[in-house]
Amino acid sequence: MEWIIVSLASLLAGFVDAIVGGGGLVLVPALFATFPNAPPATLLGTNKSASIWGTGIATWQYSRRVQMRWQAMLPAAAAGFVGAFAGAWTVTVVSADSLRKLLPLILLAVLLYTLARKDLGRHHTPRFEGRIETRLACAIGLAVGFYDGFFGPGTGSFFVFLFVRLLGYDFLNASVSAKLLNLATNVAAIILFAAKGHVWWHFAVPLAVANVVGSVIGTHMALKHGTGFVRGIFIVVVSSLILKTGYDAFLR
Repeated sequence: MEWIIVSLASLLAGFVDAIVGGGGLVLVPALFATFPNAPPATLLGTNKSASIWGTGIATWQYSRRVQMRWQAMLPAAAAGFVGAFAGAWTVTVVSADSLRKLLPLILLAVLLYTLARKDLGRHHTPRFEGRIETRLACAIGLAVGFYDGFFGPGTGSFFVFLFVRLLGYDFLNASVSAKLLNLATNVAAIILFAAKGHVWWHFAVPLAVANVVGSVIGTHMALKHGTGFVRGIFIVVVSSLILKTGYDAFLR
């Protein structure tokens, strides 16, 4: 029964993550609820060992159908990898508790801004070219990558929002770019978790298969329905993140 529950959660997580990020919002609570006595680091490592495959497949599928701005995104992915490593190291010496209460407020600001700007992310009109775009993308990758390693919730949503707001991408193209950077930050996390023995490999395989199935379905839906659909899912995911992180910060 445990295998079935977490595999279904992984499938749903892959579906959500492929569209706009935020799959951890589904799978991580499912793992914690199913295995309440397991070490948190092991559950987080097992989550990453599954989600990295779904993210990788989504990145590959999107890149075949949507024109990725590789010149800017590959250096940004490298910056995200470095940032995630730095963030993971920092959390070993500095507590993330102060960020826990600030996060729902930041997410609320992102949601309100997105709702207020009805045209935000509906049209793909990149504002920058060449080195300027690459530097800004790298700055986003480094900053959000550090956050992912240090704390984590909402990483994909922050990538999407910043690509839309700062670089002028539409939600679909922002989601495609976010997948590549999220893949890089997940690789950094997997290396750290695996090195410390915090991955249940016997669960990783079925969870990865389920996550890939969900990812394929989610990618198909996003490509079929386009920017408006991705924007709607983004609003739902960010709203859910506000409720989840707000509960964790102020009510638990």
